Amino acid sequence: MRLTRCYVPTALQSQSTLRLPAAAAVHVAKVLRLRAGAALTLFDGRGGEFEAQVLALDRHGVQVRVGAHRAIERESPIAVTLLQCLVRAERMDWIVQKATELGAAAIVPLASQHSVVRLDDSSAGRRLAHWQAVALSACEQCGRNRVPDVHAAVAFEHALAEARDSAARLMLAPQAQQSLASAANALAAAGSRAAVSVLVGPEGGFSEQERSIAQEHGFVGCHLGPRVLRAETAALAALAAIQALLVDVPDP
Repeated sequence: MRLTRCYVPTALQSQSTLRLPAAAAVHVAKVLRLRAGAALTLFDGRGGEFEAQVLALDRHGVQVRVGAHRAIERESPIAVTLLQCLVRAERMDWIVQKATELGAAAIVPLASQHSVVRLDDSSAGRRLAHWQAVALSACEQCGRNRVPDVHAAVAFEHALAEARDSAARLMLAPQAQQSLASAANALAAAGSRAAVSVLVGPEGGFSEQERSIAQEHGFVGCHLGPRVLRAETAALAALAAIQALLVDVPDP
């Protein structure tokens, strides 16, 4: 039977006791209705996971005993950064959740010319906290023990400049001449599997100016086939394809 996984933001130590964070405690006590003696898995984002057991549930929360550390990692050998232009709130949540499940190492929301969503200073902080909570929840569900780095929304060109150290910079563009598979195969042949940045547009696509800026920053256009995909579909299809093509292919 699959064990309940909970993220704890403080460093865990074997043979210690602690109270679960409020959200995790509510989930354990009110949603799952676990009782004293139930087994849990805890992780703190620093690597590996810990066995744990519920000691007590009361009005103050859920107290657990931390057990042995297991040096288990489920991270991809490829550090993929998803540069996602802002889309509508529920679609952005979906992208953050599924990108976490698909192993993205970092998720960077971008403000772009055709984005329907606009974040001001007052809402940007709330959205970042929300996206980070979505990523944490996805890690609990999918088994990742390291939480992806979810950034606050940044300006388009600034985000592209920050991606300059990536071994490959790919921009999804339906009109591109080469496919994502061709680009991935070229990377595999060159042995470039350390870091990849993937740029995905908003619902309205990239402007001509943004395409030019991306090319100036070394981004290569590639397509996902003859059909035009929604922004949220394209992002996740690209992440899945990169993992399959680069992780599963043998080294040259």
